[in-house]
Amino acid sequence: MPAGGRQQRAAARPCAALARRLAPHAHFAIRGTLPRRLLKQIAAATYHQVWWPPFDEQVYPVDKPPVWDVDRQAYVDPKTREPLPTWGEALDALEEPDSRPAYVARLGRIDARGIEQGTKDADRSIRYVTKYVTKDLTDQAKPRSDAQKAHFDRLHAELSALPCSPTCANWLLYGVQPDGVKAGLTPGRCTGKVHQRSTLGFTGRRVLVSRQWSGKTLADHRADNRSWVRAILAGGMADTEEHDPAADETDGSKRYRCELARPEDPDVPPLEHRLLRSISARIRWRADLDTARLRTAAAVSATDQPAALAA
Repeated sequence: MPAGGRQQRAAARPCAALARRLAPHAHFAIRGTLPRRLLKQIAAATYHQVWWPPFDEQVYPVDKPPVWDVDRQAYVDPKTREPLPTWGEALDALEEPDSRPAYVARLGRIDARGIEQGTKDADRSIRYVTKYVTKDLTDQAKPRSDAQKAHFDRLHAELSALPCSPTCANWLLYGVQPDGVKAGLTPGRCTGKVHQRSTLGFTGRRVLVSRQWSGKTLADHRADNRSWVRAILAGGMADTEEHDPAADETDGSKRYRCELARPEDPDVPPLEHRLLRSISARIRWRADLDTARLRTAAAVSATDQPAALAA
């Protein structure tokens, strides 16, 4: 939901969702301002080509797929016993001048709306985006009629036989050995999210994080938040189990040696104890932070009171 204007620098956070008709769409929260005309031009010029071997027609049925040949370490035709083309050979065939991408994805219609801070539209938009970030992908796509249920079933059946990645076992149905081929692949039973009824074609993360918002990683943001809380509490939130950083500078960097703890290490507490300790620390930090906020608010009110009386 971008705001209109002349500034052309922005960063977006996309969130994928399904409409009731099972059509995929995405919501973008853009920080900064972009002209709506420019957004339409970007949408019209944005496309993605999928250069995969063709998968529009199945060569083998699901119940009679290619079989694994131990001697050749490859999948072969169940009748001729000839090995299927490897993934590399299938990609080499796409170098021909008349080759075309297996699929071209383009952006569809966009609806750009400007939002100003402190308005009712801003509050409503925050609730709207939060709903899509937290809800299940198919909350709005549950079948509500026999026709919708039949469409849902057809879509799931189609996705169960389509390849989702170069390593997907479903490539065997189209006469191509998957990348990194190995024994034991079962076409039609890939465990990828793309084939599951709860995701219906979506894979990976639904909500993508743009680091262009601030130029910082999530670890940087967590460190900043912790530093801010420590500054507010003036050391009241400090964990007693943590060491003093000044001691490291004095004694040198070789004072401590860190290594990953294993579950079987005798000095590692049980998982239940670690969880309870983390919950207790979080509750203590929250209480200390609330107290510090009240103390800061009271100090500001006491400072402003004489000026108000003088006025």
